[in-house]
Amino acid sequence: MGEQGRTGIRTRTGGNERPLCAEYDTALLDLDGVVYAGGEAVGHAVESLESARDGGMRLAYVTNNASRTPREVAALLTRLGVPAEAAEVITSAQAVARLISEQVPAGSRVLAIGGEGLRVALRERGLEPVASAEEGPAAVVQGYDPKLGWEQLAEAAYAVGRGVPWFASNTDLTIPTARGLAPGNGALVEVVRTAAGGRPQVAGKPLPPMHRETILRTGARRPLVVGDRLDTDIEGAHAGGVDSLLVLTGVADAAQLLAAPPHHRPTYVAADLRGLLAGHPETEAAVRDAAGPEAHRCGGWTARVVRGELLLEGGGDPLDGLRAGCAAAWTAAGESSGEDLETAKALARLGLG
Repeated sequence: MGEQGRTGIRTRTGGNERPLCAEYDTALLDLDGVVYAGGEAVGHAVESLESARDGGMRLAYVTNNASRTPREVAALLTRLGVPAEAAEVITSAQAVARLISEQVPAGSRVLAIGGEGLRVALRERGLEPVASAEEGPAAVVQGYDPKLGWEQLAEAAYAVGRGVPWFASNTDLTIPTARGLAPGNGALVEVVRTAAGGRPQVAGKPLPPMHRETILRTGARRPLVVGDRLDTDIEGAHAGGVDSLLVLTGVADAAQLLAAPPHHRPTYVAADLRGLLAGHPETEAAVRDAAGPEAHRCGGWTARVVRGELLLEGGGDPLDGLRAGCAAAWTAAGESSGEDLETAKALARLGLG
């Protein structure tokens, strides 16, 4: 097969012989789709997080959902069997409140379109949340709240239309629920943009203000971002220059992973949070030679791209097949996405299609 080499982090699925909970000091865990979904714990999440904590890994819960306060989130996690303190929860409401406080005078009024989590975060920064554009706000901020209605969105549009500085906790277009995907804060931001024009300053993942807030609050020195979304969790890890673990319990699936552009490619991939407790095999690459296209091997699987089609051979753990497939697909795609690559047969063989 020619000279062989080990894959590198971020260009292909990375490897680590040690359990991740022993390699990284802090897990920066997304919540929706990773720890819980629709108010219920995701399978294997409770026992995996307990074992990771017992192994010396600190746990921090990082969410773009700005509706709940950290205390409420910690109480929910505790009810689900994951004991947590409010100080272990970092929300996009906290990140956007810090961002606003750096740009308006202390004590300023802020039109808060969102849940209690947003109002509490603003007060912690010495800002006064108000409910109407007629109250002279120095800024307007939007955060997710399932109870938001037309009247609140209209108040935001009135303020933005008058030139009041506009902020958003995050712009996730969807949010996972027990019944499927529902509109997220990004969809509501688009409603206001349609009415008033402009673009808000955004604090949440994948943007730097959220990563800064997380590091400031956790003091993590060697963090691992753990998430289920390529466009927020994994992209945010890339933006922050830290390693990441994608779990396949939420939004992203194997097909999206294979087609991911460079800034959406995780360091590791696992079926669920049990991936924190295990080592992750490294994918071996063989340099192209007379035998044909470059092959990538992981466990019992070998993957290569031939004339735009991903081919998988071998057997064993389907995740090893996915790792090998990612290495082959990402190498073939280079700095672009692999969305034009034919992967259906490979996914079917892995039972992931």
